[in-house]
Amino acid sequence: MDRNSAIRRAERFFDDGSFFELLSARVAINTGSRTDDRKPQMMEYLKKEMMPALENIDFNCRIIENPKEPCAPFLIAGRIEDKTLPTILIYGHGDTVPSMEGRWKEGLSPFKLTKDGDRWYGRGAADNKGQHTINLTALECVIKERKKLGFNVKLLIEMGEESGSPGLHAICERKKDALKADVLIASDGPRIDPETPTIFGGSRAVYNFDLTINLREGGHHSGNWGGLLANPGIILSHAIASMVDAKGKILINALRPETIPLGIKKAIDKLTVQGNEGPAIDPTWGEPGLSSAQKVYGWNTLDVLAFECGDPGEPVNAIPPKAWARCHIRFIADSNPDTFIPAIRKHLDHHDFSMVKIEPVPNNYGLATRMAPDNPWVKFVTSSFETTLGKLDKKVAFLPNLGGTLPNDAFSEVID
Repeated sequence: MDRNSAIRRAERFFDDGSFFELLSARVAINTGSRTDDRKPQMMEYLKKEMMPALENIDFNCRIIENPKEPCAPFLIAGRIEDKTLPTILIYGHGDTVPSMEGRWKEGLSPFKLTKDGDRWYGRGAADNKGQHTINLTALECVIKERKKLGFNVKLLIEMGEESGSPGLHAICERKKDALKADVLIASDGPRIDPETPTIFGGSRAVYNFDLTINLREGGHHSGNWGGLLANPGIILSHAIASMVDAKGKILINALRPETIPLGIKKAIDKLTVQGNEGPAIDPTWGEPGLSSAQKVYGWNTLDVLAFECGDPGEPVNAIPPKAWARCHIRFIADSNPDTFIPAIRKHLDHHDFSMVKIEPVPNNYGLATRMAPDNPWVKFVTSSFETTLGKLDKKVAFLPNLGGTLPNDAFSEVID
């Protein structure tokens, strides 16, 4: 068997509708992870969809209870052909963001996979049911062609990724031996653009925190008290403005990388970031002197996600007693999140904002991860992509890390 025969088998599986049918059954199960009491559906997905498909290609499977979130179990599976062969760990998640049922455009439903031109719509089809279904189907095609893989495979499917992967790090610690592998190969996150095959070697991490000012009990009439009482909304907005300027540049040095390493910079400089079908990029936003790709893949950002002062739904003429903002930092592998809160506290105190309280948000992701372009696995996988895509005249993009966040450090730091 050569790779072309396995590829042809995969193409037939797609062209004859088998892949659409398989993915349809998986999309039909409502596995929205931010909804209470969803465990029966989570178990159904693992027991009805994952386990039979895996056992059919000689994987040993077991479901592991989540030590932190009972509604988000894990599936660990493995196919060991020879302990002397390389071992690949595959990761995926079967949970989705909330379905938003009733809010889809006419003719579409979150739990019915629907073709519309060259696009397929259904909750989880693009994140992550479609991706891990593709990967497992690819393994099956190789096995059916040559009756073996030629390497070992371990698999971890979680059901809580969209809720911040509660329990993932604990499971990786407890099941370290069962999950230990030579390389993690998983599919999640976007391509750099829809037409470009993309490989990424890690992800930025995210650190969420709240800023709060609580000055007094209750609101007070602005006609009687305006000019006499400090306004927490104004104070908090100025506190935030001292941390990040009007064009998005971080003003606290401890929250900024010192530099972009040369090898990483060279890899990033090969990339072109475009808005595509999204909003137009604001070229003057963010760290001055950096390209759009460097801002997303090689730097940290500080953003305000929500801001509340008074009653936004029904404002009244009163000086509010408190103000609150949810902020977060997206950070690269050179940054240590343990230093963020102390650095912000020191900065705010120095600028006379000692009344601002800082609280980290529970279930923050852990550490950022990254791979250099000269890593042997990066070269191997890139070469494989190029071999398969050679006739299509497509270039392969390598990102040292995603701009978004995945729980990669559970594998690179805990298992390794």
